[in-house]
Amino acid sequence: MTTVNTIAMLGSFPPLRGVSAYCLELATAMAERCRVDFISFRKMYPSALYPGGNLTNDPTFPSIASPWLTVSRRLTWYDPTGWITTGLGTRADLLHAQWWSLPLAPVYLTVCAGFKVRKKPVVFTVHNVLPHETAPGYGAASRTLFALGDHFIVHTEQNRRQLTARYGIPISRISRIPHGTLDFQTRSRKNGTALRKALGIGLEEKIILLFGAVRPYKGVDTALSALAEILKTRTDVRLVIAGKLWESWEPYQKRIRELALSDHVLPLLDYIPSADVHLFFTAADLVVLPYHHFDSQSGVASTALAFRKPMIVSAVGGLPDLVKDPACVVPPQNPAALARAIIHCLRAPNRLQSLAADAHALSQDFSWKAIAKATFLVYKDACKKL
Repeated sequence: MTTVNTIAMLGSFPPLRGVSAYCLELATAMAERCRVDFISFRKMYPSALYPGGNLTNDPTFPSIASPWLTVSRRLTWYDPTGWITTGLGTRADLLHAQWWSLPLAPVYLTVCAGFKVRKKPVVFTVHNVLPHETAPGYGAASRTLFALGDHFIVHTEQNRRQLTARYGIPISRISRIPHGTLDFQTRSRKNGTALRKALGIGLEEKIILLFGAVRPYKGVDTALSALAEILKTRTDVRLVIAGKLWESWEPYQKRIRELALSDHVLPLLDYIPSADVHLFFTAADLVVLPYHHFDSQSGVASTALAFRKPMIVSAVGGLPDLVKDPACVVPPQNPAALARAIIHCLRAPNRLQSLAADAHALSQDFSWKAIAKATFLVYKDACKKL
């Protein structure tokens, strides 16, 4: 079989969270090329297993209608009957599974096995070859799942090498297709002036944004230490930390007190609904991703690119691919280097405008049209080999 008329895609879809922003963009783009039956969840997994403490839905995602895209919310973490009927009963030429979360392994294994017994190809996008934090069983679960895969998609060359080294998957069965820009976030008519007013930040002040779930690898400690260095040269800077806590805030709060940063750090420690993301990125002058370690590409960086925002990133994983200027790539866990890069960006005339132009140029390389084309070729090749 070489034709691909209908594909099933397994993952999370709005109003669920998870990798829903990515899935929304990809499924919509693929629906320009073939029919897409997106298999999502009614109940993804128990809240007790979610490190953020409460996995509520986000009803503020935009609704996107496409005549060739249908969304089936028929899976729950507690009903194996639904997993089996989905795997054996979904009519599609192949299954494209978005793999990222250990608690979903039994569901994915059952659905993928249902496609395989019917001689339907299974394609995996592996969002995290290695878990961001220690997750016992992640490797074993991935190995079991990947035995069912015909082809694999990753976002970076590092991921490609890791997938081969860790799981023995031939490099010829792995395609690198980047994470696209999250353009749907830019469609809101709101702007960052309201956020500045609500937070008491003047228009003349510079906002450095650290966005997304607060997790150990995100480098909040590095950003705080860098801010202390920056304030020695200029005081018109605010660090806005916006995202759901996945760890205790107390060590960071202690560090803020020790470094006398209270007047320059604004922690907004809760999940930011999709409808409010626009406020933060339009208000920001500079987005920082000072990650300690990272293997893939970042949804936060993809959002920053969509808003054409200047970024400074750590030299880890695929983050350096998302900026053009080498001066905006700094060693991980190096506050002095991060501070120097930020000071340079804020001080040099027209520097931020130049970096914004770079972000605009880079965003063209991460268009969903190009991603859909490359993904469709993977589908055709997977079907041809059966």
